[in-house]
Amino acid sequence: MARAFKIWGLTLIVVLGACAPVPATQQVLPTFVQQLDNALPEPNEAYPTAQASESNASQSVSGFSFNLRRAWRDGKQVNAELCFTLPDSSDWTVWAAHYEYGGSSISEFSSSFLNKDEGSAGQASQRCDQLSFYVPPDADLSASSLTVESVGAYPNADEYCSLYMPKIQQALTERGTGINLDCQIVNGIMSMQIVGKPDGMSQEEAEQLVFSDEYYTVRGPWTFPVTFVE
Repeated sequence: MARAFKIWGLTLIVVLGACAPVPATQQVLPTFVQQLDNALPEPNEAYPTAQASESNASQSVSGFSFNLRRAWRDGKQVNAELCFTLPDSSDWTVWAAHYEYGGSSISEFSSSFLNKDEGSAGQASQRCDQLSFYVPPDADLSASSLTVESVGAYPNADEYCSLYMPKIQQALTERGTGINLDCQIVNGIMSMQIVGKPDGMSQEEAEQLVFSDEYYTVRGPWTFPVTFVE
């Protein structure tokens, strides 16, 4: 009998232990560091900043004008604000440019749209973009230059007929290519088509002549000296 009570007592202890509340896991709260209002980042001498001495400089090539409004160096980047006249209503942008300094030349750049002035009273429209070139932080830019090589605008399908076909046909005729163009409706859209070509010329060869980017590209160069005094 005593043994039975002992077994029953041990069983009760085990059951009560299993029903006891489990202590909650302690939560670790994030620590927030208060930022002082007057705290400034440490200056990094490896990434200099400077404003170019040139501003509002203009260059004109074949009646097409560029204006360098300003240029500045911000760390590893040289930026330039450029404005140029627009030949027509197409979306003209800088297609090729390079930045030269100390015997080196950088042709890779990023471009961002700034603004567009539609012009009035017979004045040509004008577009302004920002060009940015990456340079090493220790580059000597005391004597450098920025050159815009060309601007261009990819035509829409309807612009080939409304804007480009007359001058393309004129150029093809003056070169004696024997290619004739016409605008026809294709899939509900007015499109420029090759309606005549020499028998010995393939369709691919004719299209290379007709759809060359030379017809919607204006080539410079427009070169601006850029001087940074650091």
